[in-house]
Amino acid sequence: MPQVRIIAKNFMDMVASLPAIKLDKLYDNAFICEAILRSLPPLAKKYVLELLYIDDPLTVSSLEAWVLSDGASKHRVAVDRLVQLRVFTEIADSVCRKREVTYRLNPMFQMNLRKHIVHGGVLPREPMAAKIKLPSLEDLDIYAAKQWECFLLHLISSAEAEVTTKSISPSMMKVFQRGLLSQKEKEGSRLTESGFQFLLMDTNAQLWYIIREYITNSEDRGVDSADLISFLLELSFHVTGEAYNMNTLSDIQRTTVKDLADLGLIKLQQGMTDSWFIPTKLATNLSISLSDASSRKEGYVVVETNFRLYAYSTSKLHCEILRLFARIEYQLPNLIVGAITKENLYKAFSNGITADQIILFLQQNAHPRVAERVPSVPENVTDQIRLWESDLNRVEMTPAHFFDDFPSRDVFEAACDFARQYSSLLWEDSKKMRLIVKTEIYGHMKEFLSHQK
Repeated sequence: MPQVRIIAKNFMDMVASLPAIKLDKLYDNAFICEAILRSLPPLAKKYVLELLYIDDPLTVSSLEAWVLSDGASKHRVAVDRLVQLRVFTEIADSVCRKREVTYRLNPMFQMNLRKHIVHGGVLPREPMAAKIKLPSLEDLDIYAAKQWECFLLHLISSAEAEVTTKSISPSMMKVFQRGLLSQKEKEGSRLTESGFQFLLMDTNAQLWYIIREYITNSEDRGVDSADLISFLLELSFHVTGEAYNMNTLSDIQRTTVKDLADLGLIKLQQGMTDSWFIPTKLATNLSISLSDASSRKEGYVVVETNFRLYAYSTSKLHCEILRLFARIEYQLPNLIVGAITKENLYKAFSNGITADQIILFLQQNAHPRVAERVPSVPENVTDQIRLWESDLNRVEMTPAHFFDDFPSRDVFEAACDFARQYSSLLWEDSKKMRLIVKTEIYGHMKEFLSHQK
């Protein structure tokens, strides 16, 4: 069974993957420089601030002298991150015989961060006057969660999605089709293996995956990826719940805001004369690392030793996700009751979901009453899930061809050696002079044997 895994990078990993020219262009924005500084490991932040007003390069040995012996690993992590983001630029010293590498801060990054620290900064747009009616922060959180749920229901192609999500922008649909959905003429849109695995991720990981794909295919829409990243990072400096005038945005930014509204990162509102957008927590937390657990929701799943499953939730999305690997028996207004069965797990495994992903999902979403237990999911359940997965992997099918009736032992031995050269000898019986080889070399084997006496 093929294993497909989605790597959900955080925002700074995406920034680090940009070409050097685009990174330097990105650092022309003081707010981006601050966002990069925020994201760095503590030791890396210290290096940046120590070198902020030093224009001369610093040798590797001089930098290492700042670190105690027990901090060597943290030092390597900090320097690697700074080099990846081109905050540190490496300079080879051609004068010194040892050709020792030296580091200095990226000049553009250094200049703009200096200005930002000394003089502060002003966003390209300011919040609108308080005359308009704004939703409360609680209502905004509910809106964001509902939009994200609709977005995922649309991905699952459930009946609920057709009612609640009437239109998804072409940009977002293109993101769907990049690995999460497959398009077939007769069957329509279907989840791929990556799509099934995506649904079991936590919300932060899902969000980063979508944002990453949205940035990746921005060039196809005629949008510069550096400009898009710059705008998305700028959003993290906006105030959650405040309104910002749409007229302050460029055409590309206006399109981006409408796309983000589908995800619940932005709420759009229209007045008599003006229209405005309101960032939610999802938007203002864009520059926070994936490891930050503050935005993770409380769990809702209880698994018993008899494989019964109880999910204390009113969400239709939760029900659809559990249905990927469990049998849902009935659903009450605030309770979903089901069971983890061999048949449903086999169906999940055939869709590309692994046992470890299912177990991790159950552990991450464990109800508070059981989350503090060790283990939060009964061991007999996790062991059995892994055993059922191993049942499918016990036998591996390999297309092959059988050869016998060799005219002599010399020809048989030569044929075995020929198959071994291609790593295609699956089985041999030297006593009866029979062998089995992979299908890939069948034609070559026939040609080889035709030249043997």
